[in-house]
Amino acid sequence: MKTRFLTEFMVCAGAAALASTAIAQEAELVPHDSSLQTTNSQFARFTPTAEPNRDRIDYAVWDDVLSYVVFRMGRSLRETAGRPDPGLGSRRMYGHDSRYRLEGNRVLFSFFDADLKATFSAYRLDLQETGAAVNINQLGRNEQLAYWINLHNVALVEQIALNWPVRQPREIMIDGVPLDDARFITVQGVRLSPKDIRTKIVYPNWKDPKVIYGFWRGDIGGPSIQGDAFNSDNVGRLLERGATDFINSLRGAQKRGDRLQVSTIYEEARNFYFTDWEKDLRNHIAQYAKDDVAEVLANTTRSEAVIAEADIADMAGGVREPSYSNVTRDGTQISFRVPQGMARLLSEQQRKFEKILREGRTGTVIFNDIQLPGEDPVSNEVQ
Repeated sequence: MKTRFLTEFMVCAGAAALASTAIAQEAELVPHDSSLQTTNSQFARFTPTAEPNRDRIDYAVWDDVLSYVVFRMGRSLRETAGRPDPGLGSRRMYGHDSRYRLEGNRVLFSFFDADLKATFSAYRLDLQETGAAVNINQLGRNEQLAYWINLHNVALVEQIALNWPVRQPREIMIDGVPLDDARFITVQGVRLSPKDIRTKIVYPNWKDPKVIYGFWRGDIGGPSIQGDAFNSDNVGRLLERGATDFINSLRGAQKRGDRLQVSTIYEEARNFYFTDWEKDLRNHIAQYAKDDVAEVLANTTRSEAVIAEADIADMAGGVREPSYSNVTRDGTQISFRVPQGMARLLSEQQRKFEKILREGRTGTVIFNDIQLPGEDPVSNEVQ
């Protein structure tokens, strides 16, 4: 766990970095009606052009901020986390108690102050303005894909931060509309919800189902938030990483009797990528499955999208806890005082890492496409 100094530096550096690229004039959050309708013809303007230009968008600021606000929980061991014990002398249990709580990266919402929250809003508005200024559908396909994923995830981080503490992001309402359906994002005059970005823009225009793993939904049950911003060079690699992580986690795929149980995110993407449900879904999962999940595929005959975990993907369980503890390792204090629930989660994560080392489950090799002398140029474009 980072020290208090580093955590405070994280907040200050993140705020300064975001503020430095906010739109020059003071950004105002304009009141809006989230129920306003957007027609399918309006989404057509975001269809990628067949003759893109070479313009690029710089996400260095978002990249820096993610490196500070994302806490990496490590790979899944495909083991259910048992029910944690309440704190000493307390009948009430704070913090995370999900069986999936040791899977998926977290955002450190409990450390955000008002100034940092405001800069997330300013940066989201800046991205919206950028989408209009560069005529987003004229960019290369990877550049467009990176833009939509980053805008989606910035908007989710912003709204959850503004509404924290909250146990589950789906509880957040904007003008009476659930967060995922609320059209609080505007690009080129078109009002968009996070779900619109996924199902009205990206899924219809990209053929490869790995795009679904770029979209962070704010909860433990969905794909993990990456510690890097997406850009045209790394978008394919980060999506591959996200697919491998999610498919080989318990929140991605499990076996129950003769059934392959998968996350409900596949149901949302079904009409785009899995129209022949059993065949398409299994082929996709097999592409990224390691031994444990490959065995699940081999020993099941039908599939159902039923796995879900709506709890917030933070470190505190979406609550402000009244009691604090020191984080220790082998009896030695290694960090500043944090809420007891967070300290418990950190201790569980440490035991998980120790098990990974003890059982030799370490090591991930990533192959990047390279061009050898005499070979044709390698295309990393996500289709």
